[in-house]
Amino acid sequence: MRIVKHTLMASMLAAALSGPAGIALAMNATSTDDAPRETQVHPVRGFLPDLRFNLVGPGSKPISEADFRGKVVMMFFGYSSCPDICPTTMAQLSQVMHLLGDDADKVRILFVSVDPHRDTPDKLQAYVEAFDNHAIGLTGSEKQVAELARRYRVAYQIEKPRNNDPNNYEVAHSRGVYIFDGKGKAALLASDSETVEALANGVRPLLTTAR
Repeated sequence: MRIVKHTLMASMLAAALSGPAGIALAMNATSTDDAPRETQVHPVRGFLPDLRFNLVGPGSKPISEADFRGKVVMMFFGYSSCPDICPTTMAQLSQVMHLLGDDADKVRILFVSVDPHRDTPDKLQAYVEAFDNHAIGLTGSEKQVAELARRYRVAYQIEKPRNNDPNNYEVAHSRGVYIFDGKGKAALLASDSETVEALANGVRPLLTTAR
């Protein structure tokens, strides 16, 4: 099901400059080097676009990037039925928020569903709130989701339903955490296999732009 087993963020960052095909390949890479790895939190200012979207949030209300102006945003793409990558990432980001202490109020986690058929706004919000009360679930039409994924060069593919059940399917998707400062500027691209401490250390300098 997964597009990736272990993300190599250096190649992922390079692929971000070469388009969707490049980033999909980079996110499909696996690491065979047993040596201690360097941090995989990379500056992307000037390489990835600023935060911009029009989606649907809790209560089926329209939500855009304007609703998060003044907040540092940690955004990633997944779906609530994901058996491993997404719950692991949500738990990881929840730990980051815990490390930030009172400053967590200046940060929001945005979980963008690539499975809009099954992830209704209320179902998605209940899922993310089980991990952290600073998390917002975002969904929308197929077109809206595809446009945002294309903007950040996120690869995903909805597999064919199994056992003739239209709701029994998996979604292959790339992974990684996109971090924006309080002005909505793309700041960091992080591996979801990065340590909680490294992610928190990446977010802290951005808090000066938040309120």
